[in-house]
Amino acid sequence: MALRRLVLLVVSHYADSTREADKFLMLRWLTIAAVLAATGAHAQLDGSVISLEHPAIGYRSEPLRNAVADLKDRLARGKTELAYDARSGIGYLAAVLDELRVPHESQLLVYSKTSLQQRLIAPDRPRAIFFNDELAVGSVQGGIIEIAVQDAKQGAVFYTLERVGGAPRLERQGSCLGCHYAHATLGVPGFFSRSIPTAANGQTLPWLGNLTVSHATSLAERWGGWYVTGDIGSQAHYGNALIEDNRAPALPPLPVGVPERLPAPLAASYLTPYSDAVAHLVFEHQLEAMNVLTRIGWEYRVAAADGGQATFLERSIEDAVDYLLFVDEAGIGRIRGTSGFAEIFSALGPSDSRGRSLRQLQLDGRLMRYPLSYMIYSGAFDALPPQARDAIYRRLWDVLSGHVDDARYAKLVPADREAIIEILVATKAGLPGYFR
Repeated sequence: MALRRLVLLVVSHYADSTREADKFLMLRWLTIAAVLAATGAHAQLDGSVISLEHPAIGYRSEPLRNAVADLKDRLARGKTELAYDARSGIGYLAAVLDELRVPHESQLLVYSKTSLQQRLIAPDRPRAIFFNDELAVGSVQGGIIEIAVQDAKQGAVFYTLERVGGAPRLERQGSCLGCHYAHATLGVPGFFSRSIPTAANGQTLPWLGNLTVSHATSLAERWGGWYVTGDIGSQAHYGNALIEDNRAPALPPLPVGVPERLPAPLAASYLTPYSDAVAHLVFEHQLEAMNVLTRIGWEYRVAAADGGQATFLERSIEDAVDYLLFVDEAGIGRIRGTSGFAEIFSALGPSDSRGRSLRQLQLDGRLMRYPLSYMIYSGAFDALPPQARDAIYRRLWDVLSGHVDDARYAKLVPADREAIIEILVATKAGLPGYFR
């Protein structure tokens, strides 16, 4: 509340000014406030920035291991072609999604004027985002395609794809680090999703709310600036709300519930008529999990290069395991998707002999049936330095086996702990023998 009062004071002081200097000062204060607001929903991992140029990191110089780098290489060697769809206005989007194995059903639509292409974004022309376990693809009508991918070692790497001379040009970009390499991303190149109440013209109204969202964020404060579809009953949220007064001093009454699908005029311009509530929940958990894994990997790599034993990183390991176990997850009411995303996501597995999987969704009370993140199967987890991976496994075992007696794990009931261990034993390659 103190932060909100600060922003209101800044806006009231500068809003009527026509001086460019005053506009600059207001923007600077609001940017500071946005950073402060972003600190509230994260894991407790240290958010201090780790240098991209550290010899153990080499963010700009080390070889990359990710699906987009592979696609870039194949395009350059003429091994892959991307079909361009001029009639529908989606350009290379469908071809890129198919090439990178990103389901169309993952579509999310954000109408707040944020991101690299904010000048093109509006409530009647939202930015479409599609994702899988490794990457997110963003597209705005009349703009370029943006891709952010979780490299196995280097964290988030950013690319743009546009049509030049009748051919696709896929290029790595560094400008995205202006926002995606900060405290909000745990001090490493990373991902984040914001919830910001938004005016009817797409302008963000950060003094009414400005959160970086994870599974720890209350549903009542999620989805500001986003369209949401599905079935969430009468639960409150910030989504689908176009605030008429772009100087509103307080939030007006917001809609509850969400429509099953997007209205026809809007849906006609997109690959699907959905911005699915279940896809939102999975996306919001996953983005922070990606940052957690990158942060742990970078901390251990830097410690090893500097001659340390990384024993001082015990707290970082605890925080990472807590996030993977959904320890600070905010409760949710019953939610159902209507796009087909939930079924596609759950079917990806892997599953044990009893059909149990860390991708099984509960969507009532909590996101997952078995509360351990499916990101333990990711390339980023497998690429962690062995010492970091071993430390995560040991802490995970200590919690699941009950060796750690801490009140914050009270929600992990014995049946869930046992099931998670059994699923891991059956499905996770390289799992230490003591899990058996």
